[in-house]
Amino acid sequence: MRIPFICANWKMYKTVDEAVRYVKEFRPRAKELDGVEIVLAPPFTALHAAAEAARNSNVGIAAQDLYWEREGAYTGEVSGPMIREAGAEYVIVGHSERRTLFGETDDTVNRKIAAAFTAGLCPIACIGETLDQRERQETFDVLDRQIKQGLDHLTGDQIGLLVMAYEPVWAIGTGRNATPQQAAEAHGHIRQRLRQWFGNDAAEHCHVIYGGSVKVDNIKELAGQPDVDGALVGGASLDVRSFVEIVNRSRQAVV
Repeated sequence: MRIPFICANWKMYKTVDEAVRYVKEFRPRAKELDGVEIVLAPPFTALHAAAEAARNSNVGIAAQDLYWEREGAYTGEVSGPMIREAGAEYVIVGHSERRTLFGETDDTVNRKIAAAFTAGLCPIACIGETLDQRERQETFDVLDRQIKQGLDHLTGDQIGLLVMAYEPVWAIGTGRNATPQQAAEAHGHIRQRLRQWFGNDAAEHCHVIYGGSVKVDNIKELAGQPDVDGALVGGASLDVRSFVEIVNRSRQAVV
């Protein structure tokens, strides 16, 4: 059985000092939260300091993006080996904000996922539809395209290791979120496609988590849906007490 996977995406928030203080406050509370995988994704500048503060705890560290080349003349980019050396074990790839604001495509997502695996990082691969696409009843077609192209050439073993994050783009930072039924339908569809295209073992081992205005008051019902294995949490993860409660309620949902 897949245990809940909860990742805090801090986006462009928290200085190095703020990130370290957060981790130091959070890690003793996280110690009491068993039966769940917990990951924090600070900005690049705080990655190493946060990883050091989380050392020898049950808190993992993720980067928020990476570039697919190992090194080269790519001003402003950060490679998988650099991220791994800084102390991260995970990396978010293809977040809706990267797609809509910075031109990420299914092809670049695919290249970044492959680079993450090469660097020994676990990708947290994001997919999801816009409001226009949902209103045109294209949700499943969009998810199919993003899965097929974004995960192209990956093996079943790799699929079993990665984390898929379903993000309805219309629910990112809007205060809106998918209903539990909508989340269950999307997650069930994603799991079905993983099983169809990569095999039953891959589909059963892959965590499929929900991201989209996750908060204390909706996480338990969302996490209790079939095939929802946890959450990618944005703004609600910036406060330690709020994130602790989200993690705790996600555990309660599967008891």
